[in-house]
Amino acid sequence: MTTREEVSPQTLPIELTEDGITVEYKDGREAFYRGVPQKRESPLKTAPGRDVHVLVTDGSEQQGVLTYVNDLKTHADILKDTGVGRVMLEPDEQTTVFPGVSVRNEAHRVIVDADLDRADGRVFVFEENQMGERAFEIVADAA
Repeated sequence: MTTREEVSPQTLPIELTEDGITVEYKDGREAFYRGVPQKRESPLKTAPGRDVHVLVTDGSEQQGVLTYVNDLKTHADILKDTGVGRVMLEPDEQTTVFPGVSVRNEAHRVIVDADLDRADGRVFVFEENQMGERAFEIVADAA
């Protein structure tokens, strides 16, 4: 299998706390996205060259789907074991990762567009590289 294979996400347990967001993978391990996400309006444009993860919660905010965008590092079998999805986008290509939430590859950046009336819960975007990580929540009014 190629590491560039697209993988459909599974619903995963999540926990939202004042310290960050925990995602429990299907294999029992956890990922912790540290810090309170910055509130931003849609569409959200990430920094260039970052690893981008999109988490969409359900209305209960206790479960959600996590999708990696253009991830080249994680083998497809690992993603399937954890329940994390992956989409691969060519330049200027766009796809829907969840009803009401789409991602687009634009000039080495990922653009996340969320229609919050269609998405059942909350939409979070995480971007990271070796230098650090940032977390965002897409909201209707970031003011």
